[in-house]
Amino acid sequence: MTPSIIWFIGLSGSGKTTLSNALFEKLKHNYPSALIKKLDGDLLRNGLNNNLGFSLEDRNENIRRSAEVAKLFYETGFVVLASFITPTHQNQKLITDIFEKKVFKVFIDCPLETCEKRDVKGLYKKARAGEIKEFTGISSPFEKPLPNQVDVIIDSSKLTINESIELILEKIKQKQDL
Repeated sequence: MTPSIIWFIGLSGSGKTTLSNALFEKLKHNYPSALIKKLDGDLLRNGLNNNLGFSLEDRNENIRRSAEVAKLFYETGFVVLASFITPTHQNQKLITDIFEKKVFKVFIDCPLETCEKRDVKGLYKKARAGEIKEFTGISSPFEKPLPNQVDVIIDSSKLTINESIELILEKIKQKQDL
């Protein structure tokens, strides 16, 4: 398996982390000697990026730092599974610029209503009540990536986890040889 960066984009609750975890398990099973690293927004916001808020400037810096961490793992031979909301076209372009053409982008296109129903942390409810400011999809915008800016679009409200993983793997194989 060749080093790669698979970047999951989508709203909170869309299924980014769930699909990243399922893909991790599938890759570990199929390529037991592969070096695979999972990164996600919660992990990095609790550590490296804990000094950043949710302003547009801070969101841009969060994505930049996160992409640089992913790039370091990639350059040392890892397959990196990165799950970040990546809310703006500017953020989405930034990851393309940092990785050049080495990134495989997966957009988890899930209706906001479904994301809210899946919200185990109660973040959407708090955002709607005004308790969380600048929450993506509610009080802060989410710009869906344009279809030609991503490698695959997954509607996690219609596909099962297994169907989604198989579609992602099929598209990855079309783009590069794992």
